[in-house]
Amino acid sequence: MTVRVIFVSPAIGPELRQARFADEASAYGVGAANGGATGGGTADGGDADGGGDADGGGDALDEAGVRAARALRPDLPVASHRYVSPSARCRRTAEELGLADAVAEPELRGCAAGRWRGRTLDEVAAEEPEALMAWLADPAAAPHGGESVRQLCARVAGWLDGTAAGLTGRVLVVAEPDAVRAAAVHALGVPDQVFRRLDVPPLAVVELTGRAGRWNLRLG
Repeated sequence: MTVRVIFVSPAIGPELRQARFADEASAYGVGAANGGATGGGTADGGDADGGGDADGGGDALDEAGVRAARALRPDLPVASHRYVSPSARCRRTAEELGLADAVAEPELRGCAAGRWRGRTLDEVAAEEPEALMAWLADPAAAPHGGESVRQLCARVAGWLDGTAAGLTGRVLVVAEPDAVRAAAVHALGVPDQVFRRLDVPPLAVVELTGRAGRWNLRLG
């Protein structure tokens, strides 16, 4: 059976504007069991996790982000299955979109940033310029001690071809931009070097249709 997976990236918030690698203690409400996590696109694309209150989203979104999420709400289709990345900004975005009952899906968390978590892109560039350049250039690199882009892409591909492919109808997912980019890479079957060529702005809507091993990216 064909399934439609509709990804929505989180609305904008203060940490996103700062291009800061997420501190998982504030963004996810957990310790460093997964090596930390960084929100969508991480800092290289200007996207970072919203941080905030781990219980209810706190200041993960700013006022503009909340207004934008509420404005998008009527345009989203009804879905039989709803998932959300466990980050604060994704959970808060889901709430503003009327998806407070969405199931937290850790496989759609952002890329783990290791020792860079909580730091801005500018801070890392000043303190570890060679490591940052290696990370930006090589999808297999993880100089921060966290997760590489290649590992992220494999994780998201596994979720698509496993959990998502086993569902039917519409699936609505509020996910980190990192995860949205990785999903697009997998659907198109392109090398993971393309990951950093994909821009996912706040509240972007990306739809995949198909089944495991054969996904289509729907535009418009």
